[in-house]
Amino acid sequence: MDRFLATDFIEHNPNLPQGRDGRKQFVAAVLAGFSDYRGEIVEILAEGDKVVVRTQWSGTQDGPFLGLPPSGNKVRFSTADFFRIEGGKVAEHWDVVDSLPRAIALGLAIAQPQRRTLALSGDGDLLMGVGSLATVAVQGPRNLVIVALDNERYGETGMQRTHTADGVDLAAVATACKFKHAITATADVAPVRELVYRAAGPNFAAVKVADEKLPLVLPPHDGVLLKARFRRALLGDSADVLPEKP
Repeated sequence: MDRFLATDFIEHNPNLPQGRDGRKQFVAAVLAGFSDYRGEIVEILAEGDKVVVRTQWSGTQDGPFLGLPPSGNKVRFSTADFFRIEGGKVAEHWDVVDSLPRAIALGLAIAQPQRRTLALSGDGDLLMGVGSLATVAVQGPRNLVIVALDNERYGETGMQRTHTADGVDLAAVATACKFKHAITATADVAPVRELVYRAAGPNFAAVKVADEKLPLVLPPHDGVLLKARFRRALLGDSADVLPEKP
């Protein structure tokens, strides 16, 4: 690791151990928990002292990881990482947190105010992009509802505990961001239905669910397919009709 990282290496992801020693500890923990862990570089771009890498990661948790015993769970996920290079070594690292689903939902709610818009998320996804709640609240679409299915686990990476397992209150965060209504549902989902179908928003609901080990269902990576599927679901037959030129 010393060969690749600068002595004063800076990690900008607050959820990862800091500094060069912290990176060593994190990598050692990952390799101890996932003996077959591997990354496949999908795309790499470089300009000046900046490098951007898109990677597909996979592995099987056959060892202990972050306090969890070996589970045999297979993980597969993608990352986009940004590096600044200095003296032939990595001096700084940033990564991309995926809040795209909430960004799409916000744009859709603003574009079609006559239709109610529901954005489904998970607690792990939301915690990694919690700033998106502030963005939604500031825009204030009355027809948008965000529902977080909270199992207190990072499902895609091996069922590690999220911060909600230790008391972080997502509804309180949404309230602080000035959502119109924000609730936590543990058994009775009637208040959630009220927010989704009737109450003026923006609204937020954290719905507590069991931390079951379910098979991962990942979306395809074909951007054209995803765009076409989304347009057809939203616009029906008119999705395939080109607009007339003025």
